[in-house]
Amino acid sequence: MLAALTLPVPLDTRIGAVTLRRAHGEDTAAIVALLADDAISAARGDTASDDDLPAYAAGLQSVLADDSNDLLVAEHDGAVVATFQLTRIPGMSRQGSTRLLVEAVRVSSELRSSGVGSALMRWVMDVATAELGSPLVQLTSDAKRIDAHRFYERLGFAGSHRGFKYQAPAGR
Repeated sequence: MLAALTLPVPLDTRIGAVTLRRAHGEDTAAIVALLADDAISAARGDTASDDDLPAYAAGLQSVLADDSNDLLVAEHDGAVVATFQLTRIPGMSRQGSTRLLVEAVRVSSELRSSGVGSALMRWVMDVATAELGSPLVQLTSDAKRIDAHRFYERLGFAGSHRGFKYQAPAGR
C-alpha cells in the first residue's frame, strides 16, 4: 500500500460527503460488483460470480501488499460506491520524475454524474500527487469509453498518448 497517503478522508460531492479510504478484504464483493456494473468490464469477464471472489480477494491482497500500489474505495451511507487503483511509478524520463497511474476507476452506475468521480480524481490530482511526490498523473481508458474521455478532459487530462495492450496466452 502507499503508506504516505493520508486516509481516510472526506470528499464533498453533490450527494454529500463520501469517505475515501483504503480498501480491505471485506470490500471485495462490493468492488467486484462495481466492476461488473460496467458493460465493458463485464464483457471482459468481471461478472461478479461468487465462484470468482477468491481470485479477486487474492488480487486485492496482492495490491495492498505492494508498496507502490493501493486500492481505494469511496463510501457513502455505509456502502462502497466507487473504487480505483493507484500506482506510484518511479522513472527516468522527465528528469527522473515519479508518476501516478490511475486504473480501474468505477463509480456505481446509480451515482454517475453525482460528482463522486470528480471528487476522487481531484483528490488524486491535488492531494495524492503532493503526498507521494508525483508531478504527473496518467491513466488509460478503453477506446469505447467516450463519456469517460470527455469526463477526464473536463478535469484537465490530455489525450496525449495512444495505449496498447497485449494479452498473453492463457496458462503462462
